[in-house]
Amino acid sequence: MTTAAAGSPRTYQVRTYGCQMNVHDSERISGLLEQAGYVRAPQADDTPDIVVFNTCAVRENADNRLYGNLGHLRPVKDKHPGMQIAVGGCLAQKDRGEIVRRAPWVDVVFGTHNIGALPVLLERARHNAAAEVEILESLDVFPSTLPTRRESTYAGWVSISVGCNNTCTFCIVPSLRGKEKDRRPGDILSEVRALVDEGVLEVTLLGQNVNSYGVEFGDRYAFGKLLRATGEIDGLERVRFTSPHPKDFTDDVIAAMAETPNVCHSLHMPLQSGSDDVLKAMRRSYRSERYLGIIEKVRAAMPDAAITTDIIVGFPGETEADFQRTLDVVREARFSSAFTFQYSKRPGTPAATMDGQLPKPVVQERYERLIAAVEEISWAENKRLVGEPVEVLVAVGEGRKDERTGRLSGRARDGRLVHFDAGSFAGSIRPGDIVHTTVTYAAPHHLNADGAPLSHRRTRAGDAAEAGRSPRTPGVLLGLPTIGAPAVAPAPTGGCAAH
Repeated sequence: MTTAAAGSPRTYQVRTYGCQMNVHDSERISGLLEQAGYVRAPQADDTPDIVVFNTCAVRENADNRLYGNLGHLRPVKDKHPGMQIAVGGCLAQKDRGEIVRRAPWVDVVFGTHNIGALPVLLERARHNAAAEVEILESLDVFPSTLPTRRESTYAGWVSISVGCNNTCTFCIVPSLRGKEKDRRPGDILSEVRALVDEGVLEVTLLGQNVNSYGVEFGDRYAFGKLLRATGEIDGLERVRFTSPHPKDFTDDVIAAMAETPNVCHSLHMPLQSGSDDVLKAMRRSYRSERYLGIIEKVRAAMPDAAITTDIIVGFPGETEADFQRTLDVVREARFSSAFTFQYSKRPGTPAATMDGQLPKPVVQERYERLIAAVEEISWAENKRLVGEPVEVLVAVGEGRKDERTGRLSGRARDGRLVHFDAGSFAGSIRPGDIVHTTVTYAAPHHLNADGAPLSHRRTRAGDAAEAGRSPRTPGVLLGLPTIGAPAVAPAPTGGCAAH
């Protein structure tokens, strides 16, 4: 007996935790399931036939969160025979069979290297009425060869590499994602063109360390060449990338950013700490002078560049002097925003067993001072944009107060969040359309544009959003089984447009 009615396709939900890599992996999981005949269940449906948890292992309490959610799902599954639960992602790669031991009602556990096996594992678990645990130690097939159900009509992730060759002492990613594996440039550009053909206007090139792209085929300038190659794709209006690493950041990448019109002048470059002693303990193979030198070169080539970063407070052994050096670098770099984190132990990392673990109150107090400094600077940087024109790519879900305020929201070319008044265009602006307007107010984390828009351009991405179409990129099915009714193919589209 299954939860699906006889003759109807089985339904699924994917619940995602963690970074952009996981978000994109979840798009692949959805694409695999739909190509195998499953149908996505509405978010409000609390009894889908299959629930897939795509997990993160970065935070100290990641396992508590997973097992808590699995515990809440157990009585639901008990009441719905045939329901299946699958756990994938970084925590699955780390905990392996421990997940089934602690939560024996889980049907499938799969790792970061074998996403493509999920439909087979689900069917095998169903047939054998027993849990299937399959964790590979290295990549089975490059994930981008898998079918993908894209979540956005206007913006898409494109992986250029997976894995990481760095050995940062606070990070567990290399042991879970493996050594860096690079895609060939032609494969990447083909995927970008396929997205543009479906109306996508913006792509983000994705890797654990995009600046080391090319290490596998011996070209240390491969990433800059890839950025320039995207500039030749008709209809692609915005190119972003994340995340670079300061140790591998070369001048040719700055030149490619400045000279390629569709590459956005936004740069997310993790700092982690401004203290050279802490950077050494973190095994981050650059120092603050090198970091600030890159920032200076980026601003010289692109004065309008918005630079964001990641910072960890309270790393083991961090002194007050170390923390003050971080504040100094923050004030000198003048980030438009920063993702700030209080250090927490990642089981399995060298930092978790280091001497000098700091008391929570000390870390909290430093964290609050860092937040205050970052917000003071980001607010001042945003105020400089009041009165300036801005191009906004209209987005979905960016403005939580939009319904109450009557505004719409989207991202400027530099990545800043903009809430804007639709004016006379109200009712005709769709997600994926382009609006030009003028900044009237600045806050630390967003800009407002409350005057009449200067223009509104309808795009193919907006057409797709209005029609309820999501881009789907085909992949290699690898002999995956088909379950239930076949998925409906997306309506064909033609031509290219802008993002």
